[in-house]
Amino acid sequence: MIKGLRFSILTSIATAAIAAIPALSWALPLSPGDRIRISVPADDAIPETYRFSGIYEVNLDGTLQVPFLEPMPAAGLEVAQVQQQLTESLVSGGLFQPQFLQVTAQVVDWGPVQVTVAGAAFEPGRILVTDQTPSESAPREIVIEEAENEPFIISGEYPVGRYLTAVLRRAGGLTPKADIENIRLIRGDEEKVVDLSGVLSGEPVEDVPLIAGDQIVVPELPQIQPELVRPSQVTPSAIAIFLSNQTDPGSGGGNGDVTQVAYGSRFSQAVVAAQCAGGTRSTNANRRVTLIQTNRSTGQTEVFDRKVEDLLRNSNDTEINPYLMPEDSIVCYDSAVTNTSGVLDFIGNILNPFRTLRSIFFD
Repeated sequence: MIKGLRFSILTSIATAAIAAIPALSWALPLSPGDRIRISVPADDAIPETYRFSGIYEVNLDGTLQVPFLEPMPAAGLEVAQVQQQLTESLVSGGLFQPQFLQVTAQVVDWGPVQVTVAGAAFEPGRILVTDQTPSESAPREIVIEEAENEPFIISGEYPVGRYLTAVLRRAGGLTPKADIENIRLIRGDEEKVVDLSGVLSGEPVEDVPLIAGDQIVVPELPQIQPELVRPSQVTPSAIAIFLSNQTDPGSGGGNGDVTQVAYGSRFSQAVVAAQCAGGTRSTNANRRVTLIQTNRSTGQTEVFDRKVEDLLRNSNDTEINPYLMPEDSIVCYDSAVTNTSGVLDFIGNILNPFRTLRSIFFD
């Protein structure tokens, strides 16, 4: 009877405490799978089976199950808010006197969370945030010595992978047309617009931590923003491109290679990397190169065909010399002079076979 009455009182108190807490927090909210350590030193005086101290995991439905209390919402709340509602419930339920009660809550493990990214990102879709790599995710440990009990370890880790900028990088980074000032973050029925333009200028930004189920929508502008085409906290640091150069004298490298270049590199820089430029002006000045770009979202392919000399002399013109995007392809072609020279050389070998034999046996 007493147990049932106590349960009813605690339920009503927990409901009131939850109502007093904001529905949406943008600090360090909890997600399903997160584990927190609750410590109530005052419960040492009660039997072990009735103690509240222990490690609790946020359930898949976003609630926290504490003995003698109904499941209380935890997902989306800060640890301090969970600690507050637990304290109020224990005191108001008559289980502890406020002067003898001190409740502490601390995250000991951040679980993986799944969010979605849509819009102007190179690899939009569902992102599973598992935070750091195993070598980086070892929790910091603090050993606390107690007078009579065994030492225990409080551990935790900073969830850098849960922040908005980190998730955008996981989605391949923002495209040059991303509206970086109006990124939409949708959490349940709430929506927030985040301005991340400060990551490009060095000004402070609100890097929002995410919880499971968050949706990120990056609006797309009609024009390319050159300031976004460089390595940053929300763009790629390097991209992979494909190089094909079967020409002479550049046949020594770039034959079907996948090459990493800094994000922000241009068509002309890839041409130099593929050894498509340079050599004798009379034979190589009219050499041509082709850039093939495919839009991953639409599947449409755009082809840029340029003379090497024109490309190098107009390298500041974005229309002639566009920025490279992930998985672009570069193809080099010999000039007409080089091709004619090759044909004449082939005919000469046929008409004068002794020259070919001499090159085989004496060179």
